Amino acid sequence: MPYKRKPENQHDNENHSLKHAPREETAGDQHMKDEVLIEQNRHAATMSPGLEHGEKYHAAGKRDVELYIRTYNTLLRSSGEINLKALIQAHYNIDSSLHPDARKPYPDMSAFIYSVLRLPDVINQCELVLLGQSEEVFLQQGFHVNKWQAVTASARRRKWFYNGKKTLAAYVASVSDTDDIVPVLVAFQIEWNKMYYLLKEDPTTMQLLETQVDPGSPVFAEISKVLRQRLHIAEDDWQRLQVIWGDHLWEKLHEIGSQKKSFNLRMLGGSHVGYVKATRKWWAPVRNLLDTLGQPDRPVYFVSSNTHSLINLLSGFSLRNEKALTEFARSGADPYLAEECAKIQEGTVPGNWQNFLYFATREWLKISAGREAARARLQEAQDRGIWHVGARHGLEIDAQVFELSKLIPAEIDPRSRMSGMDVLKKSDAIILNIDYPLGMAAYRMMREIMENLSQICGIYVLGKAATLNGSIGDVMISNVIMDEHSQNTYWFDNTFRANEVQPYLIYGSVLDNQKAVSAKGTYLQNRQYLDFYYQSNYTVVEMEGGPYLNAIYEDQYLTRYPTDDNINLLSLPYELGILHYASDTPYTRGKNLGAGSLSYFGMDSTYAGTVAIVRRIFANEIAAIQRRLTHPLDEALAPLPDEGMPAQETADKKTRVV
Repeated sequence: MPYKRKPENQHDNENHSLKHAPREETAGDQHMKDEVLIEQNRHAATMSPGLEHGEKYHAAGKRDVELYIRTYNTLLRSSGEINLKALIQAHYNIDSSLHPDARKPYPDMSAFIYSVLRLPDVINQCELVLLGQSEEVFLQQGFHVNKWQAVTASARRRKWFYNGKKTLAAYVASVSDTDDIVPVLVAFQIEWNKMYYLLKEDPTTMQLLETQVDPGSPVFAEISKVLRQRLHIAEDDWQRLQVIWGDHLWEKLHEIGSQKKSFNLRMLGGSHVGYVKATRKWWAPVRNLLDTLGQPDRPVYFVSSNTHSLINLLSGFSLRNEKALTEFARSGADPYLAEECAKIQEGTVPGNWQNFLYFATREWLKISAGREAARARLQEAQDRGIWHVGARHGLEIDAQVFELSKLIPAEIDPRSRMSGMDVLKKSDAIILNIDYPLGMAAYRMMREIMENLSQICGIYVLGKAATLNGSIGDVMISNVIMDEHSQNTYWFDNTFRANEVQPYLIYGSVLDNQKAVSAKGTYLQNRQYLDFYYQSNYTVVEMEGGPYLNAIYEDQYLTRYPTDDNINLLSLPYELGILHYASDTPYTRGKNLGAGSLSYFGMDSTYAGTVAIVRRIFANEIAAIQRRLTHPLDEALAPLPDEGMPAQETADKKTRVV
C-alpha cells in the first residue's frame, strides 16, 4: 500500500506573503461607464479601478483569486438571479494571466477569443445563464430544457441548451465547471462592452457595418481596415476573428454595437449528492455496454484523453480510405489541405502523414463521398470491437470501449504496431477511454469507475496544460502533482519517460521529471500566483491530474482523500501514466492555442502522447498473455497473504504490467 507522510510546510501560502507594490495611476481624465472605464486620453496605457475602504494597490496574488472564488460562490447561493456586474471588480483584481489587459480601454482580443471559443454562438442573444446539475433540477424549477435547442461551444465540451429567446442553460458536472463558466462569462462581458463603446464613439462605424459590400472587393477590405483600426484590434487578431466568425464577422460586430452586455446568472440548487447522482447516471449506459459484451469484470486499461485519437489509431478507418482522402486533399476543395498535403508529400515540412490523414478525415466526412463512407464506419468499428457510448444525462463526456482481441493489427497506425501483436487475439482485456473531464469531474468519474470495475490494469491520462518553462506543443511528464482543491501534494512513479514519447513528436520537446499544479480554473491564475509555484519548480499548470490522484488515493486507503497532506503513491497495484501537452504559455500574456493557430499543429503532441499510451498498453497486455501461456498455473496456485506469502508479493503476482 502507498506510503503517506505528514506535511512539511512545503507549500504554506501563509508563509509567503505578497509585497504591496504601488501601481502607476492612469494619465488623463477618466470616468466610469458601468464596469468599463472610458479613457479620454487615448495614449494612456493602463486604467486604475476604484478600491473601497481606503485599500491600497497591491500586486494580485493567490489571495485575490481565492476572494474572487468566494465572491461568486457566495452570490450563487442566492435562489434568485445575480448580475455579473457585481463580479467585475473582483475579476479585475485577480490580474488573470489569460486576461492581462482587462482594465485597459481597448479590447484584450486574446481573452475575448478564448471566451468566444468556450461559449455557444447564441451567447450573443442571451441575457440569463442558468446552471444546474441535471435535467431534473431544471424541470423542477420550471425550465423545460428537454424541449430547448441543444447548442455547443467549439472549444469546451458541455451540455448547453437555448430557449430560442434570451436564456441559456448549462449543465455543471462539478465545482470546476462553475470555476470555468463564471470567469469566462465575466471576461466576455468586459470585452464585449469595450467594443460596444468603441463602436458607439463614431456614428459612422455602425453605418459601415450595415453596408452591403462584396467580400471580395477592395472596398470591403478598406472598410474592414477602418473597422479594425477604430476597434483597436491587431491585424492577426482580426484574422482570427475571421476564422471563427467567417462571413458573419460584420454581423457579429453589429450585434456587439447594438446593445451592452449585462448577464444575469442563476444556480439551480447544487449539492454534493447532486454531483454523485449525475455521475452515476453517466456510468449506467457504460456499464450496460460492458454487461452486453459479456464478462463485465474483464481486465481494464483506463484512458482519459479524447474521442478521436485512440479510434483513429486503432480502427484503421483513415488508412483504409487513404486513397480517397489523398485525392480529396489534392483536389483543392480546401486550399489549406491541398497546401499541407503538397508540403508533406514533397518533404518541405516534417509533418506526419498519418496525422494529416486523420485531420483530412474531418473535412472529408462533410462531403457526399465522405458521408457515404461514414455510414459504414460505425459497423466497421463494431466489427473490430470498438464501441461508442454517447454522453447523456448531463455530463458531456463520451466513452469508448475497445476489445483488444478484435482489433486488426495490420490496420492499426504503424507507429503503434509491435512484435507479438498476434497474441492479442487471446486477450480478454478492454480499453475504456473517456473524453477527459474538467477538473473535479475527473475525481467523481474515476471514483465511479473504480467502484464498479475490479480489474484495473493501468490508468493513463492525456490532457492539456500550461507550461511555465516550455513552448506550445511540448509534452510534459510529471511525477509530482500539487492539487489546489485538496491542497495535497502527490509523489508517484509516472510510467512514461521522455524516450517513449519523443520518437513520435515532430515539432516539440518532451520534458519529463516535471512538477505540476492542478489549478481550479484557467482564468484563475495570475503572475504572482504562477511565480509562487515556479519558484518551487512547479512548471506545469493543468486541471485534472490532482482530482484523478485524489480518487486513486481512495482506492488505496480506508478514508476519503485528506487535505493539506503530502502523499506517496509510488507502490500502486496498477500502472499510472500521466502526460500533458502544452496548449498555452501564461508568461506570454495570454497567447494560447485558443487565441492562436487553428490548424492541425496541435495534433502533433496529441498523437505523440496517444501513441505512447497505446504502445504501453499493447506491451503490457502482450507480456501478460505470454506470461499466462507460459505459466498457466502460477496465478491459480499463488497463496493468499495469510498462507505464508507477503502481501506485496501477492500484489506483484496480480499486476499485469511489464
